[in-house]
Amino acid sequence: MSTLKNELDNAIRKRRTFAIISHPDAGKTTLTEKLLLYGGAIHLAGSIKSRKTQRHAVSDWMEIEKQRGISVTSSVLQFEYAGYRINILDTPGHQDFSEDTYRTLMAVDSAVMVIDVAKGVEAQTKKLFKVCKQRGIPIFTFINKLDHYGKMPIDIMDEIENVLGIRAYPMNWPIGTDGQYLGVFDRRNNKAALFAADTTHGQEARSADIYEAASLELVKRVGNTTWKALKEDLELLDEAGEEFNLEKVAAGELTPIYFGSAMTNFGVQDFLDGYIELAPPPAPRDSSIGIIEPDDEKFSAFIFKIQANMNPAHRDRLAFIRICSGKFERNMNVWHEKSGKIIKLAQPQQFLAQDRQIIDIAYPGDIVGLFDPGIFGIGDTICDEDKKFKFADFPVFPPEKFARVQAKDTMKRKQFVKGIEQLTQEGAIQLFQQAGAGTESYIVGTVGTLQFEVLEYRLKNEYNVDIVMNMQPYELARWMAAKDGSEITPESLKGADRGMFVYDLNGAPVLLVSNEWALGWITDNNPNLLLNHVPFDKREV
Repeated sequence: MSTLKNELDNAIRKRRTFAIISHPDAGKTTLTEKLLLYGGAIHLAGSIKSRKTQRHAVSDWMEIEKQRGISVTSSVLQFEYAGYRINILDTPGHQDFSEDTYRTLMAVDSAVMVIDVAKGVEAQTKKLFKVCKQRGIPIFTFINKLDHYGKMPIDIMDEIENVLGIRAYPMNWPIGTDGQYLGVFDRRNNKAALFAADTTHGQEARSADIYEAASLELVKRVGNTTWKALKEDLELLDEAGEEFNLEKVAAGELTPIYFGSAMTNFGVQDFLDGYIELAPPPAPRDSSIGIIEPDDEKFSAFIFKIQANMNPAHRDRLAFIRICSGKFERNMNVWHEKSGKIIKLAQPQQFLAQDRQIIDIAYPGDIVGLFDPGIFGIGDTICDEDKKFKFADFPVFPPEKFARVQAKDTMKRKQFVKGIEQLTQEGAIQLFQQAGAGTESYIVGTVGTLQFEVLEYRLKNEYNVDIVMNMQPYELARWMAAKDGSEITPESLKGADRGMFVYDLNGAPVLLVSNEWALGWITDNNPNLLLNHVPFDKREV
């Protein structure tokens, strides 16, 4: 075995790359912070909720996120724990950010689903879960906010199984009754962890007292009633519950469940230890020349996220890559599939929220930020020039909301165009030009309305441009082509005035209409017309 092969095998075995998915407010960003706290990456966790200190979560860097206490962009965080290299991708929980979230889920090997013990499985969790399920990603579940009154653990389990259609296996079980929890019982090691009082409001790692399953001290500390209830629950789980099966976990058919409270560091370390042991290392990826294995010695990666102005002082732009095979080295030359050119990867960086460091080497599973002079696009492949190929395309979302956008001050046209183009390259918006209209305004398409707020906010704060935005009455976009290959123009399309005829960035004709009825009329009256939800060379999510 070659030295490089050896080096790769060791690095791959130690890598864990996952995304955290949840409904807004289930405690995802807080859990991210606490994992960093246990990894020694931060010494004091500043949760969004602890207003006393007015500190914001370290993984939220954009000002709009700090103001609203939500994650709007996917943060990328890395830290070492117990000899492992952990890459966390913190996805936006807000329903309008499904595109960025979806792309993030393309770059991970497993997912952690955070569920609020009081609210159970919520709408956004269902959406994100569905994406993970489609990709067959292993899912680990953290039932959060156990320090508050919530649903009975058995009811939460039933809900996960019935609503999401995945079997559940509790790795630990809460000790206590009616939402008054004293600790958790570790089913695999047959030990109870009772938590010491939290005197730091969750800002420091929390110690626990460990007891053997049947020790008298344990019974004494929790009381007879609680002990009896715990025993009954555990017997029921052993008899009627699922069997633990790692193959089913790997296939995304069984989810290991951990109970805890990220806010008070309750059960967080149990979860982290369990996750590292059970979660998969970096997986093979599909490409134009077949499956690419992580231990392939030839380097390859794909771009899943582009973010401008992470450092407002430098007006920089970063492309985030997920390394899929081989060894990444600073200043290496790689083949960029889209441009067909050889490029040098200078200034590679890794992240802990706003803190970054230049890195020299990285391995499959790692996420690296590359300085982008404007050549990269979402989904681009970069690889060794001796083995050229392209990773499978990312599916795309059809836009559902539209607005006409222009700069308030015509003197700022240049900054306006630059900002709009930048946000389009990041994948935050989709851009269209109305047929026959001038270039002073654009039609912008998004998946959700919050993206318009972010567009307005970022153009003002990063490009110093105020915009005029007029929402359009359209809800459906259809890319058009002719069955006989002829060109489609506003003149050749019967009923084009029932919607808006626009062109996308590649010059492809697109029709925006307000409802299915108008679409039906146009289809009936244009027998030569082919319609698609997304560009013809893409596949839909």
